[in-house]
Amino acid sequence: MQPAIVTVVFRAGLLLLYPKRATVLDCRTGRKDGTACLDSELPLCEALGEAYVVNDGMNQLVLEHLDPRAWRAKAPGKGARPIVAIVTHMHNIRRKWIRLSAPHIKLPAELDRARCTQKQAQVALADSARKCAEMIREGLAGQESRVPKFHRDGWARRWPAGAGMFTYMVVHDAHHRGQVCMLAHQLGYKLPMKVNYGMWGWEKLWKECGFSGPR
Repeated sequence: MQPAIVTVVFRAGLLLLYPKRATVLDCRTGRKDGTACLDSELPLCEALGEAYVVNDGMNQLVLEHLDPRAWRAKAPGKGARPIVAIVTHMHNIRRKWIRLSAPHIKLPAELDRARCTQKQAQVALADSARKCAEMIREGLAGQESRVPKFHRDGWARRWPAGAGMFTYMVVHDAHHRGQVCMLAHQLGYKLPMKVNYGMWGWEKLWKECGFSGPR
């Protein structure tokens, strides 16, 4: 997938984060004149929804520059999962969170690790990130919340939809993203330095995802 296409997907995701305002306000800033919103003008639930989409921007950066030969290469170590299995799991577990916690949100399509391509994974992750961001926004909306509990798996206890939910979702992505980076290096397909630096260029990531900047 070309970076521009991913950005369009992210910007479309922002329309869901601002469903009542998207037709009248700038899609990147939330204002008619395109100027940046002050922190006090943006509810925390929407700011965290943006942050989750930007978190996925890091996944997109990794997959965009991952050598295709690493995608299905056998991982070193007994029982270790290849990169394709890790990435499809990241998407499919998001799908499970939505199914269990926010059944009113349309589920993203499930990925099959046996057939999924690198480009298909990028598109799917962008879609599930957008829908998870919608779930975060709704879960943290206070008394108006349509997602009162976060249910991460069938065996797990339900949590209140709050800071723990958001943190768990981000840490899950970060854990597996780190695995992908490590595996690429171990397989001899080390990611370029611009990826390592790019994951920490947060101001740039925010803008590339269609937002005005960190909030």
